[in-house]
Amino acid sequence: MDDTLLDIKGVKSAAINADIKSNNALDLSVVLLTPGTTTAGVFTQNVFCAAPVLVAKNHLQKSPLALLINSGNANAGTGSQGMENTVKTCELLASELGINFEQVLPFSTGVIGQQLDLSKFKAGIPQVTAQLSSANLAQVSKGILTTDLVEKICSKSFEVNGKTINISGIAKGSGMIRPDMATMLSFVFTDVKSTQAKLQQCLTTSVNQSFNRITVDGDTSTNDACTLSATGASGVDIHDCVDEFQQALDEVTQSLAHQIIKDGEGATKFVEVCVKGGVINQDCLEVAYTVAHSPLVKTALFASDANWGRILAAVGRANIDNLNIEDINIYLNEVSVVQSGEPDQSYTEAAGSVEMAKDTIVITIGIGTGDTQESVWTTDFSYDYVKINAEYRT
Repeated sequence: MDDTLLDIKGVKSAAINADIKSNNALDLSVVLLTPGTTTAGVFTQNVFCAAPVLVAKNHLQKSPLALLINSGNANAGTGSQGMENTVKTCELLASELGINFEQVLPFSTGVIGQQLDLSKFKAGIPQVTAQLSSANLAQVSKGILTTDLVEKICSKSFEVNGKTINISGIAKGSGMIRPDMATMLSFVFTDVKSTQAKLQQCLTTSVNQSFNRITVDGDTSTNDACTLSATGASGVDIHDCVDEFQQALDEVTQSLAHQIIKDGEGATKFVEVCVKGGVINQDCLEVAYTVAHSPLVKTALFASDANWGRILAAVGRANIDNLNIEDINIYLNEVSVVQSGEPDQSYTEAAGSVEMAKDTIVITIGIGTGDTQESVWTTDFSYDYVKINAEYRT
């Protein structure tokens, strides 16, 4: 994890303990954006998305000037009352900042099915806005956490014609992680100047190679969201550095995505499932996700058990056409396990066990001769994953 976050000119933020969570932790955050900032966003594909997601989608086209984020309560599955409460929180912050309530993007994360306690927002919003500062983004990275053990932060910078462009991102996520906006939230800020349309294109591209390539447990949350805000304070137009900007943004989002996986609930291993040779890229992704979601594969990973038969079986049930056993090759890191659908004659259980005992593992699977390749990043399943999720509300 990057040690520091670069301040982004035009962005002020703060986080406080508003007693939304019961552990005396930071749980209410505000980010104030300078006028003229453009913001793009991507959101969960869960049909039953939470009230703040619905409101944020609507407000995204209203030139947002503030983000309001709470942890400890997802405000999901809360019906019309949840929608009313979300709008009310936007109104409370807008009144404090002197902006239109539609210029507030709300975000919530935490327990599903509980109504927000508006009294916490009424008391907390004046306190948090009084602390807004350009140096407080690290506070917000703490304030958005739920079951996370560590903050997820990353910054990158690059130069264009003697001017420096900065990008800083924060994220939360540890469980209920699955592509389609991987429960995760991420907020990225930059001082480049951009139209919303171009910013949306860059964000969508970046998310597809990062947050939409991670999975802990296959569960898509009701609250996932990722925003990218560009203040323009650098004076550099994105069209003058689009390739460099996209590369730096991709590095930020992929770093944040990997940090989410490494902090997966109860995770002891960081695992890349790389699949090559599909007729189309989607075939590679389907196989990768099938392996990454297999409880038998994930528990074998936790046990450091080189039970490659579980990997082969998962590949075989992937929902793709024309999958032939003689096309299958499997590697654990650099160790060849299966060649042409049969055990590699040079493979030994001892060699496989050495690789499975490592805390970083790459499972490479060849499924054909196509010029395609996709990777998904995942974790093992440990005793602690069950414990954390079994005791989440207790």
